[in-house]
Amino acid sequence: MKIKNEFLFFALRNVRLRIGITIVSIFVLLAIFGPYLTKYGPLDYAGPGYHPPSAEYWFGTTTFGQDVFSQLVNGLRSTFMVGLVGGGLATFLGLLIGFVSGYRGGFFDEILMMITNIILVIPTMALLIILASYLTYRGVFMESLFIGFTAWPWTARAVRSQTLSLRTREFVNLARITGMKPLKIIITEIMPNMMSYVFMVFILQFGGAILTAATLDFIGLGPTQGISLGLMMQQAVLWNAIQLGMWWWAIPPGLAITAIVGALYFMNTGLDEVFNPKLREM
Repeated sequence: MKIKNEFLFFALRNVRLRIGITIVSIFVLLAIFGPYLTKYGPLDYAGPGYHPPSAEYWFGTTTFGQDVFSQLVNGLRSTFMVGLVGGGLATFLGLLIGFVSGYRGGFFDEILMMITNIILVIPTMALLIILASYLTYRGVFMESLFIGFTAWPWTARAVRSQTLSLRTREFVNLARITGMKPLKIIITEIMPNMMSYVFMVFILQFGGAILTAATLDFIGLGPTQGISLGLMMQQAVLWNAIQLGMWWWAIPPGLAITAIVGALYFMNTGLDEVFNPKLREM
């Protein structure tokens, strides 16, 4: 209880963590409630094209008369889905492989690390581009799975190295002597001592998945249906929004991605300071 209170005390005092959580929370609320604030669908004809921001069209309209605000808030939903599914899957696979490899060692360690190293040296973006280009239908969920299945190796290697140092500790040896099963030892003895790292890994994977999805969307290999922030940027560039002075179409999606990823970085550095007493600001 004392540890929890101490964590909350320093978490609430950390400026970076508060800023990051606030920014991400604002965008999460926009993603949840934003679509209910507009009467237009993201791809519906809302009014005249090239219309600048106004009381009727908060973020203006596109060349084809689509409401930019509606596209932005619906695109935020896709962005957070990619972050949760892709980042969550990459974190889960990295933790699973890292814990098993580090704790079991021997043959299991060699095989799992061989697979990890093979995937690690494959150019991830090139692989994703090849996979996406061969699919006739691409959805946000499928894109998230691709990202998750290719982003876990660095997490696995980092978790393995920390597990190797923890498995020889006295409390782990004691649990082993009592007959506790390996899986239970990993979950109840090793993982709690790495919870700070688990949190930070998920945040990094979350942000990485968002950036990877935005890149795929921007080069035309994103979802074939629906809308995303990356697709908004691609359409804005494709139809010369900047050259035509339609800044309200080109800037918001890029600014939203930058703000979200930047806020996640703030959260990550803030958590590092909270969990590491040497970095805390007194």
